[in-house]
Amino acid sequence: MKPSMPLLVFTDLDGTLLSHSDYRWDAALPALKQLEKIGAGVILASSKTAPEIHQLREDMGLHHWPAIVENGSGRLEAQANAGKTDSIYARLCSVARKISANTGGGFRGFGDMDAREVSDITGLPVPSAALAKQRSFSEPGVWSGTAQEKENFLLALAKEGISGREGGRFLTLSFGGTKADQMERIIAEFAPHHTLALGDAPNDVEMLEAADFGVIIANPNRTPLPLLKGETSGRIQRTTLVGPEGWNAAVLAHIERMKL
Repeated sequence: MKPSMPLLVFTDLDGTLLSHSDYRWDAALPALKQLEKIGAGVILASSKTAPEIHQLREDMGLHHWPAIVENGSGRLEAQANAGKTDSIYARLCSVARKISANTGGGFRGFGDMDAREVSDITGLPVPSAALAKQRSFSEPGVWSGTAQEKENFLLALAKEGISGREGGRFLTLSFGGTKADQMERIIAEFAPHHTLALGDAPNDVEMLEAADFGVIIANPNRTPLPLLKGETSGRIQRTTLVGPEGWNAAVLAHIERMKL
């Protein structure tokens, strides 16, 4: 009989496992190695595209685990190369551009930018920014209009079945699906003894609350998340260290606390 997986970790990337300033993750390497040693799984869960996550997953040695891509609107299977589906993305961008034009024109998505522009607003090198533009299910972008125009934009999108979610840097549009939705399916597949989720932004909240244990990673570059269900009981905790340093400390502390 196959032994039960002791722990399955779901983690956001930007501002969580990746540094907000330079996208490095080497500070989290001790915890990643310890997770591998105890037989735990690590699921990357991000608004990033499948091509972006494919490369990161390879670099981190996590290619044998599935990943949650584009904010939960898609999934990259274990060992799989990143493909691209154009039809959903093209329809999403078409509707979003039309509604933006009718509500003040404040939304500018990655599809409206070239790789250099995406590089400038993300801090990614141009080749990595080009991967960020290879989208299949969702469209991140920046908002330049008023708060009222933004509210009107989001209400009009909702009537077309499109949700808008605030992440660490961008407003991301999709036809639905959250990190927690994909998380539920992956948990059913791997049946871990328990789960741990780590994130820093509003689009991580469902994932943090759905896990057995959650960690909010400190990110001084954005407004802190409000008090979440589970914090008063200690099921969800917050770090003082930021980014991958906070991730590393939190994961190692969890492994020790659970005697894994």
